[in-house]
Amino acid sequence: MASSSLLPVVGGFCELHSARINTSSDNIHVMGPAAGTSSNVSQYNKRKILHNADLSSYEILKEIRDVLPILQSSDYYMKPCLEDLIRSEVTDPGYSSRVPDFTVGRHGYGYVKFLGNTDVRCLDLDQIVKFHRHELVVYEDEDSKPANGQGLNKAAEVTLMLQIRNLSSKDGHLNDVVKKLKESTQRQGAQFISFDSMNGEWKFLVDHFSRFGLSEDEEEDIAMDDATPVQDSAEMNGEVYDVDEETQMDSMGPELSHSLPAHLGLDPIKMKEMRMLMFQEEEIDDFNGMPLRQKPSLVKECIRSPLQYSSQKMSHRSSPPVARKPPLALLEYHPGSFDSASPGTILMTQQNKGLPVKKIKSDGFKLDLRHETPVTGSHSHNIVDAGLFMSRSFRVGWGPNGILVHSGPPIGTNNSHGVLSSVINVEKVAIDKVLRDENNKVRKELVEFSFDAPLNLHKELNHETKEVEVGSFKLKLQKVVSNRLVLSEICRSYIDIIEAELDVPGISSSARLVLMHQVMVWELIKVLFSERENSGQSKPVAADNEEDIMQDMKEGPPDVDTEALTLIRRAEFSYWLQESVCHRVQEEVSSLDESNYLKHIFLLLTGRQLDSSVELAASRGDVRLACLLSQAGGSMVSRSDIARQLDLWRLNGMDFNFIEKDRIRLYELLAGHIHGSLQDVKIDWKRFLGLLMWYQLPPDTSLPVVFQTYQHLLEDGKAPPPVPIYVDEGPIDEPIHQGTKEHFDLSYYLMLLHASGESKFGFLKKMFSAFSSTHDPLDYHMIWHQRAVLEAVGAFNSNDLQSLDMGLISQLLCQGQCHWAIYVVLHMPHHDDYPYLQATLIREILFQYCESWSSQESQRQFIEDLGVPTEWLHEAMAVYFSYYGDLSKALEHYLECANWQKAHSIYVTSVAHKLFLSGNHSEVWRLVTSMENHKSEIENWDLGAGIYISFYLIRSSLQENDNPMSEMESLEGKNAACKDFLDRLNESLAVWDGRLPIEARVAYSKMAEEISNLLLSDISEGPTRDAQLSCFETVLSAPIPEDFRSNHLQDAVSLFSCYLSEIAS
Repeated sequence: MASSSLLPVVGGFCELHSARINTSSDNIHVMGPAAGTSSNVSQYNKRKILHNADLSSYEILKEIRDVLPILQSSDYYMKPCLEDLIRSEVTDPGYSSRVPDFTVGRHGYGYVKFLGNTDVRCLDLDQIVKFHRHELVVYEDEDSKPANGQGLNKAAEVTLMLQIRNLSSKDGHLNDVVKKLKESTQRQGAQFISFDSMNGEWKFLVDHFSRFGLSEDEEEDIAMDDATPVQDSAEMNGEVYDVDEETQMDSMGPELSHSLPAHLGLDPIKMKEMRMLMFQEEEIDDFNGMPLRQKPSLVKECIRSPLQYSSQKMSHRSSPPVARKPPLALLEYHPGSFDSASPGTILMTQQNKGLPVKKIKSDGFKLDLRHETPVTGSHSHNIVDAGLFMSRSFRVGWGPNGILVHSGPPIGTNNSHGVLSSVINVEKVAIDKVLRDENNKVRKELVEFSFDAPLNLHKELNHETKEVEVGSFKLKLQKVVSNRLVLSEICRSYIDIIEAELDVPGISSSARLVLMHQVMVWELIKVLFSERENSGQSKPVAADNEEDIMQDMKEGPPDVDTEALTLIRRAEFSYWLQESVCHRVQEEVSSLDESNYLKHIFLLLTGRQLDSSVELAASRGDVRLACLLSQAGGSMVSRSDIARQLDLWRLNGMDFNFIEKDRIRLYELLAGHIHGSLQDVKIDWKRFLGLLMWYQLPPDTSLPVVFQTYQHLLEDGKAPPPVPIYVDEGPIDEPIHQGTKEHFDLSYYLMLLHASGESKFGFLKKMFSAFSSTHDPLDYHMIWHQRAVLEAVGAFNSNDLQSLDMGLISQLLCQGQCHWAIYVVLHMPHHDDYPYLQATLIREILFQYCESWSSQESQRQFIEDLGVPTEWLHEAMAVYFSYYGDLSKALEHYLECANWQKAHSIYVTSVAHKLFLSGNHSEVWRLVTSMENHKSEIENWDLGAGIYISFYLIRSSLQENDNPMSEMESLEGKNAACKDFLDRLNESLAVWDGRLPIEARVAYSKMAEEISNLLLSDISEGPTRDAQLSCFETVLSAPIPEDFRSNHLQDAVSLFSCYLSEIAS
């Protein structure tokens, strides 16, 4: 538009003002229905300006111009339009502050209707409301967004125009589209209204605004049409560019707000600049996907105002891959002055400054809260880390004992300003919270009770072993085996350990809560899965008195028949359930007023405290109620009588307002109507399960039926969910993870496991997740033992719980308990698909934590007792000592693990020459002879360690003239042997070359010198001068120092001169 607004010129306004003064509608001139078009503007430009307008008219005009909203984009519109707003403001001052159902739209894209009255004064709609393809953004700049309910950040009805190809209801495509739109709406926190397949209108309600629409993946999933919604033109600096052409070019590349940087919460413009800096030789594409050199019009386009960019269309297609070129230097760093508080600045290199880039700000992308990582006792922020902004330069990694290395604080946090992303942060993951007290200090007692004591108990149980071949070695995999007759004793032993841990002073309240829950879990395992010996004599058991059964069990276990075992187990479970909820009942009772004894009785019944409830009713003179309570949960006859009486009262029209509400609640409970008794009352899942078992189901109902009934009610939404203990009985010391909502309490899974019987149990992974028993997602120290014991008694069998094993292994390794970690690895079940899993894990532990286990003789001996090949231990120690430069110890361990090639290499390049030069020839001989029997497996043996064997043998032969070797009786034989040795020395120097240090070459020189001297010492025994001169020739070819070579050369010349003299004479 040429004009800056759609307000009428002075003349039109004066006419309106005159009409308001004269209270006559005949002279009111308003804009036509096509408001906002250039034709209407021209009409206003043609109007005659009234020269006799008074000062008050101009003041009113200025006031209205200042408060009206601004909308300049030609393809946008609003309802009511500007002329209607002007007319209403003139006739009803202040109308702009309460516009009903204010609507803003864009032709071909959609519209948004703000519900209720809306204050539209001074709103820059061009900047606030932006429609893109299948997307609406209101208040793109988060900093300028008002609070919910203010401005345009309020409830609204959004309508987006979708271009969907081949939409037909016959093949079910329409139903799929509607389903996906509903899912997308719900995922964005909005409420789906409708989808009109005829015109492609998608309607939904929002409470407040950010970004709403379809993502790129959702568009591909729904199979959107590539057609551009509308065709319009954008006027810029006097030049008009056809947006259709731009849109057609845009279809070749991805939209910036849907690009990877936008989804990662990063600034796409900065990422674009970094990309241009890294790959300057590429064809630099703009964010629409077209190379800049193919779009000369963009040179002009780059000077557009941000306001005019709001009307551009972008497509969602990916640009074709471009061949990668070698990167250039990325940045120029200008350090700040030392006396200045200003930080150093990082500037772009000059090559790509000023290149045009488009900026469309995105709302970003936050990580799922379920993937939080506990670091140093807290949690990392769930937005993109600063290191990710470094793109290809990003590095993050894990070190030993839970060390996390990353490149800085997250972007957007208070402490992230002024911190370079190149700063390296080293933090330790809080994997040892189970060992820390309320002051966050590690306690040795907690280490003992959390790891050592339970694992020692586990080790004392019966085991069966299975040998697995790993190459030439064998591993002994172990598995606990037991039976249900001794399960009670095993559970009791674990409970004793936990109770001892509870006595440790200073443990946190959350840790105490989890420990008490573990005690109850072991009790439940004992109740549900243990068995007792049957002597063959049967004794009848009453089915309607669980308290008597438990009393008989305490006095002495009765000899009962098999049919009565189910009732005994039910009685034991009932007693366990009472103990589990007893403290909850007492807490709620203690907060009651003494006058409300009926509610007091109801709470006692939720914990099956029948004796207390009867005594309380009798003490208040309510004898009839006490009689009814004494029969609670008994025979079904008494329940049906009470239920029938309640039904008669209702049929006879009895006014229940004259009976206390809590008394009716008690009658409903005694009648077996637990849902009727729980109206307006919320109880935890264990007490609900108790009410179901004690008062609704028959007293002889087996536990599997009870558990299945509760499961069905839970699936129907008629029972409270069995949330984990730290949620059910919070608060705890730390925030609850979002991922815990997908997990139930371990006790509930044990009940389902008992109810499943012989059928397959499908909840094992969730059951043995850390979240089922503790708020610490990294704590597996007790749940691993529970899994092992249950599997040992045959409750289930699974080869798919490696995550549980690895969780405990990580905990143990972070505490330096490498021997116990290997013990756990050996208890991992063998899997045919991964036959070397245990061997690989053990070797990795030995290598990574060598310093820990090798420095403690008890750990090393424990590992050897587990049957781990000693060769693996020596190999790990060899690598460890080699890394720290102690090559002598590394050589010893390489010899112990029979790695002859590596031992030979270290011996030749690092060890032998030091021992030789120090005169420790016995040690040189010991080491070399220990490898001699395996020389066939060693490359270059004769030119390596074999050199030293040859040296000592030749030296011995040359020195012992009294007992000469047959082949060295003559000077010719000695010369031949020495020549062969010295030639091998020269060849060895050529083969090992740079791998030999200076000291090794000195040792070679001394060996050559000593052999040469021994050879020349016997030269007088030579039969001929030729033989003597041949010895000199051998010596002169030896790798000896030049001064020695010169001396030997002079001796050779002297001998040759004598030889010539003899010939001449």
